[in-house]
Amino acid sequence: MGEVDGNGNGLRRAEDRRPEGVDDGTVEAVGKLTEALETTERARGHLFSFHQLTGTADAQVQEAVRLLREAGHDDLADRLDAELVGRNVVRGRWTFQLVEDYDDGYYRTFREWERDARDRLLGGARHVFEAEMKQRNTTSGLPGHELNP
Repeated sequence: MGEVDGNGNGLRRAEDRRPEGVDDGTVEAVGKLTEALETTERARGHLFSFHQLTGTADAQVQEAVRLLREAGHDDLADRLDAELVGRNVVRGRWTFQLVEDYDDGYYRTFREWERDARDRLLGGARHVFEAEMKQRNTTSGLPGHELNP
């Protein structure tokens, strides 16, 4: 763990500490890159939501096709089944392929760049900007303001 103050509160974990000689601008820049990666993580989550919702819609269309057939609307059910069920969402691709392409391309590259910047500039430390903000914004000795678990 980190150092301890007079109230028994941990200061900062070693893995969150700013390496010797690293300036504020570098910490802020890497923090901004990490924030951008976190935004990309959210976008990835939305992509998975899109993937799952599209699959759910396709299953619901299949149920509608079944119900149309039961109601005697075979021609409409046949056309719907042939033209919409299993249709590509973009040319040549289902949503799982979009997810895979995103993961293997943009997302992987983004993660590699963020990690490389942290490794080169902050000795691999994660969330230095946030850890320093936490240290500035907590009240020493108050419950719920501990710096470490």
